[in-house]
This record gives sequence, C-alpha cells and structure tokens, in this order.
Amino acid sequence: MNYPLYLDYNATTPCDKKVLEGMLPYFTLDFGNASSEHHPYGWVAKEAIEDATLHISSLLKIDEKEIIYTSGSTESINAVLKGVYRKLKHKGNQILTVKTEHKATLDVCEYLQEEGADITYLDVDGNGLIDLDALALAISDNTLMVSVMYANNETGVIQPMEAIAKICKQKNTLLFSDATQAIGKIPLDNFFSWVDFACFSAHKIYGPKGIGFTFAKLESQASLQSFIQGGGQQRNLRGGTYNTPAIVGMAKAINLGIYNLEAERDRLFNLRNHLEEGLCLIEEATINGKKSDRLCNTLNISFEYVDGQQLLAALSRNLAVSNGSACNSAATNPSHVLTAMGIGRNLALSTLRISLGRYTTEKDIQQAILIITKEVAKQRASNLLWDRR
Repeated sequence: MNYPLYLDYNATTPCDKKVLEGMLPYFTLDFGNASSEHHPYGWVAKEAIEDATLHISSLLKIDEKEIIYTSGSTESINAVLKGVYRKLKHKGNQILTVKTEHKATLDVCEYLQEEGADITYLDVDGNGLIDLDALALAISDNTLMVSVMYANNETGVIQPMEAIAKICKQKNTLLFSDATQAIGKIPLDNFFSWVDFACFSAHKIYGPKGIGFTFAKLESQASLQSFIQGGGQQRNLRGGTYNTPAIVGMAKAINLGIYNLEAERDRLFNLRNHLEEGLCLIEEATINGKKSDRLCNTLNISFEYVDGQQLLAALSRNLAVSNGSACNSAATNPSHVLTAMGIGRNLALSTLRISLGRYTTEKDIQQAILIITKEVAKQRASNLLWDRR
C-alpha cells in the first residue's frame, strides 16, 4: 500500500526506532512483573522502571515522586479533575477552564457538572488567548482549580502559563495544565514550578501508545484522590501492573525529544513558515492564531468557498492531514476551538490542521503546497459562490 504523506503529527507520532529497540527486551527476555519481589524477573523489571523514572525526573528537573504513570493524558485529565474535585469539594465546587481546551478536559468537566461542580468556561480572543484580567476576576473563594492547556492541539497557540500561574498563586488556587503537545516542542525548564498538576502522553513524542504520566507536585498531592485502587502501586495513587516496556520507551522518547529540542524546533519552525507562506498565496486563505505564539510545527489554515469535508476526502489520497483534534476529527460540526475564537461556522468547516514532525522534509513541504493549492482551486472551480464573490 502506498501511504499518503504524513502531516498529522499532533494526532500521533511514529515510534522512534531507538525507542522500540529499548523496549523490546521487556516484552520477551525481561518480561517480569515489577511487583514480583521474590525473584530476578521482578527485580530486573523493577530496576528498569526505577531507572526510567530517575531518567525522566532528571531530564525534566522534577522529583521522582512527582511522576505517576498512566495510560496517557486522557486518563490523567480524568484523574486530576475528578480527583481534586472529589477530594476538595467540601471546600468549594468551582473549576475554571477554557472554551478551547481538548475535548478530554471539556467532557470531564461536563461530567463533573452532574456531580455538582460549578464549571466556568473562560473565553478566548481572536488569537486564541485567554484574558488574564478575566481569569483573575473569575477566581473566587469557591474555586478549587484552574485548568488551562499549555499549547493548543489544533491551532498550536501557546497560553501565557507563567502569568496564569502567578494569578493562581496569588489567589491560592491549584493550577492544572494539559501539556501534551508542549513536551519536545517547548522548553519546560520553569513549567513545573508554575503548575500543581500536568499531563503527558508518550505517543505525541515518538514513544509508544498507551503510556503517559501525570505530574503531581509533592505539596499538591494531598489534594488528589487516588486514581485506581488495587495493588498499592505508585504510592497507592494508581494501582495496577506497571507497563514496563512502555515506561522504558517513554523515558527514551523524552530523552530524544529534549536532547534534540532546540535544533528540531528551529528546523520545524522554518518548515512551518515555508508551508504557511506557500499556502497563503492561495486567495482567501486565513491563518488561525497567527498573531499568537504558536508551536513550531503547527499550522491551522482556513479557505473560503471550500467544503472542508470534500477537501479532506480529496487530500486523503496524497496527504494525511486533519480538520482538528483526532478525538473529534470525524465530527460534522465545526471545531469548538475555532468557534470559540470567533471564526464563523462556514470558514471553520473549511479548515485544515497541518502538523509537522521529525520525519518531515523540505521536499514534503513543497509537495504539500502543490497538492493543497491544486485541490483548493479544483473545488472552487465547481463552486458558483466562488465565481460570484
């Protein structure tokens, strides 16, 4: 099968061969259960997890006890939002979040409303940014936590997390950040001092699927209810057998991502700008979030007078791109991120999210510009409204 050119790295990334090589022994030779304490099979697995944890903590400059392994960011989001609300609801019931959050966060917040949570959804401006004054005004004595995604998965827009953290500290409110898209693309040197909780998924950074971790600051863990009961693993916060190969793979993936961060960021920034410049030559093309700080690899672009579903279907033969989050890409409704930014329904439905990655080349960018330009022109040629504009 001839696969199309892959430009959907924000949905998932291929597992790096070096990551896979590091994982393989723990599927076969060193397959033991890390909780088996009475024989070498368990000892080897336990040592592998301890080494991986130490490596991650060293790379990210966090304490080993602040890492809680999960199946990925969706589990972490559920665990943090539900766990904090249920543990602290005797003190208040308000959670503040943003209208442009990932659906994993928005769906959990909607679920918690049924349990009595008061969810406040902050607006964003046309560039996808929250209003810091509005955030400060919205926090009250009833507020348990603020949840803000660091970098948006659809537009790449980066929120001013340091300023948000300053407000939360002044208001004595917990701060949780979905940083799934940020790791490996943005330096996280100071990030962990700003937030109380954060979440990550390995498959966004060339690691395996089904593994991630929650960052839970030591002094904030008392505000968190245990994730999964049974077995007592991870200091009773999340029971269940450790996924040894995946944990080892995630550590390797984080290492590769951070080691190559600066060079890769500059490379992707140049490729993304080349793509943007090429596609902006198409008449009536709009870059969403263009005036904000954005991820180096992400381009969200809308085309007037084009049917988005038809465009995606036509492009799929040659290009793997999307119209938004992978969790919501099959929806016929416009992106909630774009509508929150004030983008009209028709234009939002005529949008592509293009995300570049480690294996994207200059040749790929040139090819993508040609394919998209040709297909947009082809669709407009059969659209009477385009002729009558």
